[in-house]
Amino acid sequence: MRQAGRYLPEYRKLREKAGDFFKLCFTPELAAEATLQPIRRFGFDAAILFSDILVVPYALGQSVQFTLNEGPQLDAITDRRGVTQLKTELDHGVLTAIYETIERVKEDLPPAVSLLGFCGAPWTVATYMVAGSGTSEQEPARRFAYQDPQGFSDLIEKLIEASASYLVRQLEAGVDAVQIFDTWAGVLPAEEFHRWCIEPIQRIIAKVRHQVANAKIIGFPRGAGTTLLRYVEGVPVDAISLDWTVDPVFLREHVAMDVPVQGNLDPLVLLAGGAALDRSVEAILKAFSGRPFIFNLGHGVLPQTPIAHVEQMLARVRAVEGR
Repeated sequence: MRQAGRYLPEYRKLREKAGDFFKLCFTPELAAEATLQPIRRFGFDAAILFSDILVVPYALGQSVQFTLNEGPQLDAITDRRGVTQLKTELDHGVLTAIYETIERVKEDLPPAVSLLGFCGAPWTVATYMVAGSGTSEQEPARRFAYQDPQGFSDLIEKLIEASASYLVRQLEAGVDAVQIFDTWAGVLPAEEFHRWCIEPIQRIIAKVRHQVANAKIIGFPRGAGTTLLRYVEGVPVDAISLDWTVDPVFLREHVAMDVPVQGNLDPLVLLAGGAALDRSVEAILKAFSGRPFIFNLGHGVLPQTPIAHVEQMLARVRAVEGR
């Protein structure tokens, strides 16, 4: 997650060259380079498409801008009228550059390295569309959903259709698997979690696999806590991505050993490095041994993370795994 980012000097140079974050996302030559940089430096087993979850609202006609040091800024959708002003379907013409990026990356990736595409889950994307930016508890979207559930459902419906269509196009362009990021799943109580997280993703997966029968899909319900079990039982993903708060003991006791998982190193321990990092890596590998497992962080690499710590992490993983 966030393989390419501000912790890499080569990425910072590329970002400066682009001048604007969205310009970087929508310039295939630059986005492909950003995707490939971590592979060249670290030799990861998979590359992650360089893009952003907010390209979907952008392709639905919502204004999206990235302000330096402030993050994304959108024209907030505060009621049903704002929902009706969105395009009726995803404008793939706006996203052509992203599909070209996938094709470029596939041409340059080593044969053994997979390419992962992604989208934001409808709930998470909706929280930004409603608030106009990121907020600590995503209160504007939660309030909208409580006060006008039908109006909010109309927005989620648009995002289900758009997200499924977007993932299909990524798979057709050449990604080997896709991940659905529900970064803000953890702010919802159980019943709302089922309505706004589980049900929409169930429908996205059904739509994607209707067109791409063997599509490999990873789900990431960040912060889900014990409702993670509802997600595992209800969402037919091929693997579950775990944030760093998930207790491996809880997972081992409640989730079948044949369910593939991905995660879940704390980004802060990667930032800290040293003995704490070694212990954490070894504990994760031990906890998830005996089941299909993808070693990864529990969220993105922090910008101030030393490259030497990433190298330390990889050396420890590869030493324990014997490769």
